[in-house]
Amino acid sequence: MTSILVVCTGNICRSPVAEGLLRDALEARLGDAAPQVSSAGTHGVVGSGATSEAVAAAEERGADIRAHRARLVTPEQADAADLVVTMATEHRELLQRLPGMRDRTFTLKELVRVLESLPPPPRGGLVVLADRVEMAARAREAGFTGNPLDDDVADPLGLPLQSYRAIAWELDQWIARLVDGLFGAEQASAASEG
Repeated sequence: MTSILVVCTGNICRSPVAEGLLRDALEARLGDAAPQVSSAGTHGVVGSGATSEAVAAAEERGADIRAHRARLVTPEQADAADLVVTMATEHRELLQRLPGMRDRTFTLKELVRVLESLPPPPRGGLVVLADRVEMAARAREAGFTGNPLDDDVADPLGLPLQSYRAIAWELDQWIARLVDGLFGAEQASAASEG
C-alpha cells in the first residue's frame, strides 16, 4: 500500500492537523484506494497528544485527531513512505540528508507549486503516486524554484486558538490543492455542469 508521511517539529500541532485533513481528503477522493497517511516529528515528545488547540482547530475543519500520539520520525519510517511532506524547509532539509530521501521529500507548499506547474494527471485515468512524485522531483531538479520565501507553514505552538484556526484553514487549502495535484482535479458533478 502506498503511504504519505507528514513531518513537523513536535508532532503535536501542524503535522497531526495536516495528517487528519489529508487522510480525510484522500479517503473522500479515492475511497479504499487512498494512500495511508501518518505523521511524525523531528523532535517529537513521544506519546503526547496533539495540543487541545490543534484538536479543536482540526475538528472545526472536520478532522478528528483526538487519538493522535506524537512520535519521532525514524529513517526507517521515512524510507517506507512513498512521499514525505514537511511543514517547513528545516524539516525537508533534515530528511533529505537520509539516503534515498531527496526525491521523495518536499515541503507542502513547494510540492503543491511544483505539481501545479506540471501537466495535470489524466481525468479518469489511473494515477500512480510514485509517478507524480517522480515528476515533481525531476521538475525541482530542473530548476523549479516556486516561492522559496513562502515554503513554511507557521508553527502555532504557544499561540491562541485563533492562530491554530488560521493554520488549520491554511493547511486545508494547501491540502486540497495537493490532492488535486497528485490525483487530478475532481470532476464537476453533472448538476453543476448543466
